[in-house]
Amino acid sequence: MDSTYTPPDSLPAELPPIRLKTYLLHLFLFLLTVMTTTISGTTWAGKDFTEILNWQYGLTYSLLLMAFLTAHEFGHYFAARYHKVDASLPFFLPMPIPILSPFGTFGAYIKTRTPIMSRKALFDIGTAGPLAGFVVCFIILIIGFLTLPPKEFLYTIHPELLLHGGEPAVYGLHFGSTMLYDAMASLLVPAGAYLPPMNEMYHYPFLCVGWFGMFVTALNMLPMGQLDGGHVVYAMFGKRQKIISRVFWWILLIIGIAFVIEYLVYNLEVMVLNYAPTSRLIDTIEWIKTHGAWYFKGWNGWLFWVVITRFLMKLEHPPIRTGARKIGTPRMIIGWITILIFILSFSFTGIYNNPVPRGDDPGGLMRLIEKSFPSP
Repeated sequence: MDSTYTPPDSLPAELPPIRLKTYLLHLFLFLLTVMTTTISGTTWAGKDFTEILNWQYGLTYSLLLMAFLTAHEFGHYFAARYHKVDASLPFFLPMPIPILSPFGTFGAYIKTRTPIMSRKALFDIGTAGPLAGFVVCFIILIIGFLTLPPKEFLYTIHPELLLHGGEPAVYGLHFGSTMLYDAMASLLVPAGAYLPPMNEMYHYPFLCVGWFGMFVTALNMLPMGQLDGGHVVYAMFGKRQKIISRVFWWILLIIGIAFVIEYLVYNLEVMVLNYAPTSRLIDTIEWIKTHGAWYFKGWNGWLFWVVITRFLMKLEHPPIRTGARKIGTPRMIIGWITILIFILSFSFTGIYNNPVPRGDDPGGLMRLIEKSFPSP
């Protein structure tokens, strides 16, 4: 959304009709994104996506993810139309190259073509998307936790686990925990059910989409510039959004450079052990390593958002000089609920990879699996 226009004296009584070729473009992008997310879902399911018959294994993931994206974007769209802001239908962004986006999409967006005239309108449009998407993801996660398959389901994807006592490895791609995900898991997972670890849960479509949707919601709710969070915070607090955005930008920077700090501490320890092994500095380094272990887990991907929000999106929200300054108590309450959702969905560790330990030979292991579990 873009609120940088100079507001006119009034908005048109009716919004312009949508042309047929525009509908066809949006439909084409939607269907293409369904295809690419189905391919990704097939990959998450451990199947060969080059075999079209295997795409059936990715449909659940695709439909759930598209439900989240559609709810989020149409939340914005209908709120914009309600306030007579001319907004496009959602542009879905397919991504067929897994290495660029293993989720099969870069998301979706709508484009506003007329100005947002008041803070109330800005607030409604800004909150409608995250709230609608959150409700969908919340329901998806509830279903996912209540319908967990037995542990044997994981062996159909990773039969090699049977060679290691049946327990998943601790390395590989991990989704970072969030307060909301952990709380829902502790409350909803039935007694005796198997809850997969965070480096295996993406094989479970409901858990994967539920977590990812909340993660995307948190990204959108960063209180910066033209992100949904920037709209909401500006509508709620006005010029103070500038301060809030800068404070949070520094928080993301501090989290993002955790790996740099860890690297420096490690190299300092090596130097001290080599040149001053009896120095008391060793005790200080050990204290930092022990008490800073949680900090070193910070996701370096936050640095990407530090750069994007600072140099492309900008931190400060463009001013809205028309309409009432206050949005009213009901909207402020909804705003605080939205901020709470952001906090509960925020992941300190993001999406990260725990590398395979040295000496482990995945290629050799897979050859052993092929011998142990020959194809019919």
